[in-house]
Parts: sequence; structure tokens; C-alpha cells
Amino acid sequence: MTIYEQLVALENEGVPFVLVTLVDALGSTPQDAAAKMLVTAKGLHSGTVGGGKVEAAALKLSAEMLAKGDAKPRLVSWTLKGDVGMTCGGSVKFYFEPHFGPGTWAIAIFGAGHVAQALLPVLVPLPCRITVVDSRPEWLDKLPRAPNVSIIHSASPESIVPTLPDKTFLLAMTMGHATDRPVLRRALTERNFPFIGVIGSAAKAEILRNELIADGVAPERASGFHCPVGLDFGTNHPHEIAISIAAQLISERDRVQAAG
Repeated sequence: MTIYEQLVALENEGVPFVLVTLVDALGSTPQDAAAKMLVTAKGLHSGTVGGGKVEAAALKLSAEMLAKGDAKPRLVSWTLKGDVGMTCGGSVKFYFEPHFGPGTWAIAIFGAGHVAQALLPVLVPLPCRITVVDSRPEWLDKLPRAPNVSIIHSASPESIVPTLPDKTFLLAMTMGHATDRPVLRRALTERNFPFIGVIGSAAKAEILRNELIADGVAPERASGFHCPVGLDFGTNHPHEIAISIAAQLISERDRVQAAG
């Protein structure tokens, strides 16, 4: 695979990485301009920008950017003798291009019905990774496929809740409150997700809260979801509901990120 094919593969897998390009090399340097390497959290993934101390310095800066979640590209100039500690008398200029991909925002949708079918095409172009879970293969088969979408068929959708990333935004959109409730119970008692939304009405929300409390969920936790999910605009058309849900997800994402 070429370095660009490997770059696309990392993007599709949701693996954060930094593409390091040697954009300029003056004097005595260990590599020519246009040399490239891919760096992940595990270290050098492929390619080289010269080896030795200069590559070690570039790997160190890449690792720092990945660890801090620093998505801003950097253009760095180093003299090999003064900045890097090499005996070469040349200088190099590197461009560090971080890619955090869609893995930075996880969304889990339980239920693949009409609203989920309308919602997925709205979410797919956004920088997110989406997991859709349902017990009905015929509905899962209708969903659009995309590199940032994982589709899970499970007879017990609630069993997937413990496997989700910590900062997942969870949507309960199953066939009804009887199948939403097991998902919510595990999400509210076993996890601490930043956002949980449930499709339905205020009356459904009250029934769910009462049933969750009766099922042993603490009252303060039993109120830890948004129902009806979605901002208050539009009609009950599935596509308009989908847009209102996407708008709320983005608003909540921005709120969570601003809060640190």
C-alpha cells in the first residue's frame, strides 16, 4: 500500500494520526523534500522523513499533538545542529497535519426504524462515528453504508450498551418504550453518557421514568434523558424529526465541548 492508501485506511478505521511532510530541506540533510511519514499513538506507522534524531524529534512532536488532541496543523523549521542536535549543517521544514477523523464524536442509535433511516444520511457527513443497533435485520439492511457507520444486529440491543465509548451520545429509538427501557436502564445505571435522547412524547417520558424507578433506578438517574428528543420545531414527518434530532445533537456536542 502507498502512504496515501494507508492514510485512507486509517481514516476509515477512525484511527487518529499525523501526516508529517518534509516540505523543504536545505544543505546537508538526511532526506529530500517531499518525504512523508504517518504517525499514530503507537508511533511510526509508515514512511520516513530521514531517520535518526530529526525523525525522532518529528515523532515526539506528533505524539504530543495526538495526546493533546491538537487538530491545528503546524509548520515547523529546525536547524539540524542547533535545534535537533545533529552534526549535519542543514535545516528542515516540516508540515504536521493531524487527522482525528470521525472517531472523536461517537453516536449510538438504538433502533433502525423510519426516523433512524432519515437521520443517518444527515449524520454521516459529520465528523462522527455512528453505531446503529437493532434486533430486526430487515430494517438494518435498509440503512445506508458508510465508513463511519457500524451496524449491529443483536437480539438483545441493551447488551451493546457496555461496549460503547465513554463519551457516546445515545439515542433510544426502538419499536416502543418496552424495548427502549432495557437500553435506558443499562445506560443510566452502568454508564455516564453526556447525552441520552429518547424518541416519543412527554407522556412516554413519564411512563419510562416511573418504570425505571420501579425497576430500581435511582429517581435522579431515572430523569437523566431527553424525551421527546429533538429541538422543538417542524412537524412529525420523519425527515423533519431527524433534522430536529441532528440539530439537538450538534447543540449538545458544542455545549459538552465548551464545558471541557
